[in-house]
Amino acid sequence: MGAGEGDVVKNKQVILKNFKNGYPKESDMLINSENTICLKIAQESKGVVLVKNLYLSCDPYMCIPMKEFNISQGLLSSYTLGSPLTGYGVAKVVDSTYPNLKKGDLVWGTTGWEEYSLIANPASLFKIEHTDVPLSYYTGVLGVPGICAYFGFYEVCNPKPGERVYVSAASGAIGQLVGQFAKLMGCYVVGSAGSEEKVHLLKNKFGFDEAFNYKEENDLAKALERYFPDGIDIYFENVGGKMLDAVLVNMRLRGRIAVCGMVSQYNLNQHEGVKNLMCLIEKRIRMEGFVVYDYYDEYYSKFLQTLLPYVKEGKITYVEDIAQGLESAPAALVGLFSGRNVGKQVVMVARD
Repeated sequence: MGAGEGDVVKNKQVILKNFKNGYPKESDMLINSENTICLKIAQESKGVVLVKNLYLSCDPYMCIPMKEFNISQGLLSSYTLGSPLTGYGVAKVVDSTYPNLKKGDLVWGTTGWEEYSLIANPASLFKIEHTDVPLSYYTGVLGVPGICAYFGFYEVCNPKPGERVYVSAASGAIGQLVGQFAKLMGCYVVGSAGSEEKVHLLKNKFGFDEAFNYKEENDLAKALERYFPDGIDIYFENVGGKMLDAVLVNMRLRGRIAVCGMVSQYNLNQHEGVKNLMCLIEKRIRMEGFVVYDYYDEYYSKFLQTLLPYVKEGKITYVEDIAQGLESAPAALVGLFSGRNVGKQVVMVARD
């Protein structure tokens, strides 16, 4: 028998147990099975939404607010010890006192790592109007990773047909899309990943022209020279550190670098220095960082109008790695940093 509207039910949560030092561990989190929640919002609570979480997105940036003092310069607040982690997810509205959302609506946006979440800022949620694609896609290709890939490539990189494009962490949620956008534009595209399985995926599933396993390369600069004998026009940066250093010496005159992430640096107590920054001057390279918040409020509708047809027509292929159940969430998140996932890492909390 299902729960009634006013029922108090168990609300399983993934709690931050300890602030992390270095790479996150499963022991930094715990599963709280004793929390409860009422499925009816109190009458005096105005402008809030209660949702049932269906899918949660595992993203590398989540390790940053797991630190007591993080490096995000106010962009990401640290999580609170003893409280659920938060991140992007897909959910169904259970109750609402917010006029723009009603019971039964499907939404995506920031939510808690728990079965049910009370959202105090529902204006940040996007209502899902198109349900003829998998709902989990709104954690990926139709959500934040898709927005990052789309605007990072088209707006920041300013690509031209025939240019030479390199994508690091290319089999991940964002990289796999950037490579396909570049191919649709007629670019030559090379990606790197951390296993032969992922290299195969890049070439045979996503249509990259070439791909290589960076873990098997003793000299990243020489590896890139091998794949780009005439240099790189566009680098979509997801890794940072030694990879960025190797790219800089292989960039072409007036090349562009879009800095989306630097996953190799997130868990280091002392960040790696980049030695080849003189290349920015010598080659007149433009390197620009960006964050998703720059785009999704104003441009999300435009983005969706472009991406949905690509997905439905099979012009864009998207691979997900879906872990089952909230209990699997800590392992899924930690696995991002050892490359355990193949494709976009998602946790399925419940079926619609």
